[in-house]
Amino acid sequence: MHYQTASWGTYMTQTRMLMDDPLERIERLASENAVVIFSISTCCMCHAIKRLFCGMGVNPAVHELDEDPRGKELERALMRLLGTSNVVPVVFIGGKLIGTMDRVMACHINGSLVPLLKQAGALWL
Repeated sequence: MHYQTASWGTYMTQTRMLMDDPLERIERLASENAVVIFSISTCCMCHAIKRLFCGMGVNPAVHELDEDPRGKELERALMRLLGTSNVVPVVFIGGKLIGTMDRVMACHINGSLVPLLKQAGALWL
């Protein structure tokens, strides 16, 4: 796959990004924003988790696996990481894996979600 770029260095960076190990790519993407959600655009649970965060005033970075050319690789890597076949939505806060919908909702209900979001810099109030 080729990209037209202004410089060779940029081309090499983009080529390297395409060849990244899926787990390394997940780790990199998860650390780029305070809240990162790996999602599938047609998943109702993914929609619910995105609405939860938006309703709290959090602006998560959302990576739609079904819209990513390497989304299936990322999904398999998330399955290995979580040890389960139901992987979406997967939430990272502050670069740390929180988990899927059940874990996020448990944190929300027990009151530990807001402190995690504040610690990661996703909430200021």
